[in-house]
Amino acid sequence: MDIIKSIEHEQIKASIPDLKIGNTVRVHVKIKEGNKERIQVFEGTIIKVQGAGVNKTFTVRKISYGVGVEKTFLIHSPLVEKVEVVRVGKARRAKLFYLRDRIGKAAKTKEKLGARIENKEITLKGEEIAENAETEEDVKAEEVTEVVENVEATEATEATPVVEETTVKEEITDTVDNATETAEETATTEEVAPVAEEASEEKEAPAENTNKDDSSAE
Repeated sequence: MDIIKSIEHEQIKASIPDLKIGNTVRVHVKIKEGNKERIQVFEGTIIKVQGAGVNKTFTVRKISYGVGVEKTFLIHSPLVEKVEVVRVGKARRAKLFYLRDRIGKAAKTKEKLGARIENKEITLKGEEIAENAETEEDVKAEEVTEVVENVEATEATEATPVVEETTVKEEITDTVDNATETAEETATTEEVAPVAEEASEEKEAPAENTNKDDSSAE
């Protein structure tokens, strides 16, 4: 695809109104006044549709205070918000330039009696938009799964050090308990040893006394 055509293709609207010559329509146009933006309505009869692609235009004519006013709008312009059909008219020509010479009621097309007023639209990029939406949804789903996997991986990495810390703490507490038990045992043994020595000395002392008494008796 040519570069210019690709750029024009991006500017084309997904759907455009079905415009027919002779219909009376109400065009909603965006107008900027300084920093403010408002919508202006222009109502009139479609007298011609010309061009193709991005350059497709339609011309609407109305009579305001006895003066004929014509405006040409780009169908794919972002300033044209919507086009409403007000009246369905009869027309057997592609361009109704003869209405410029008419005055009063004759400056309007005859209305089709019993015709339904429908705001039909022609879809231009419906399939492409659907495909793009599907691809965007797939990409979003993949991104969500990647994020979830990353979160789970980070949680797992954060959880493992905690377990190691708890095991280290348990080992430290066990070693501390063992050290305290050994210290208590050593303390008890140290306390018991002097008592045993004293008891043995006391037993030896009476034996010596008995020996002395026996020697004196002799």
